[in-house]
Amino acid sequence: MWEIFTPYRDLTNVSLILRLVLAMVVGSVIGMERTYKNHPAGLRTHMLVCIGSALVMSTNQYISEYFEVGDPSRLGAQVISGIGFLGAGTIILTDQFKVRGLTTAAGLWTSACTGLAIGIGYYEGAIVAAIFMFFILTVFKQINNKFMMNSRFIDLYMTFDSYKHMQGFLKNMRESGFQVMDLQTNKEVTRLHEGVTFTVTLEYARRFSHADYIEQVSQSDGLLYVEEG
Repeated sequence: MWEIFTPYRDLTNVSLILRLVLAMVVGSVIGMERTYKNHPAGLRTHMLVCIGSALVMSTNQYISEYFEVGDPSRLGAQVISGIGFLGAGTIILTDQFKVRGLTTAAGLWTSACTGLAIGIGYYEGAIVAAIFMFFILTVFKQINNKFMMNSRFIDLYMTFDSYKHMQGFLKNMRESGFQVMDLQTNKEVTRLHEGVTFTVTLEYARRFSHADYIEQVSQSDGLLYVEEG
């Protein structure tokens, strides 16, 4: 099956075009899902990262073969390091103390790695990896969401109209069998708006439906806002 790529292992004009086209396709596979989810690094970003990585590795091969100098893996290593700066720009900490952008950053890094594989002529590895990446970003996301929505732990972002009602809520949770694992008050949001805003992590003895629990919690006295973190 993979023998069709054998003539294109060596660096030629045709193989270079093939590598760049394949890098564009593979980058689009990852970026399409990110664009659909309206993430900051979408289709074009992933395609550019993958194409750029493929070109860097092909350039490294060109230098090594035609000038017979340099380490064939040196430029590729710099891509792996440099892509971290781009990925870091997609990771943010929201007002709800949520870390966003980790999957996007990992997708950018993986796109770069796949581009490097394409750039050196390892087509089969890049294609198989692209299939796995698409599967992880689509099917595994649904499995993960289903599992997390019925776990023993729940993160809540809440706003109460007073500290009194906040303390009453926490007391009721402890009496109901929940353990407060973490509590962080958002002082900046609390200062700018009425009431007290905080994020709390609760643990129960067994798995439970988060949707049903949030519906129950929404009836708490003095509660102005609640969502799962």
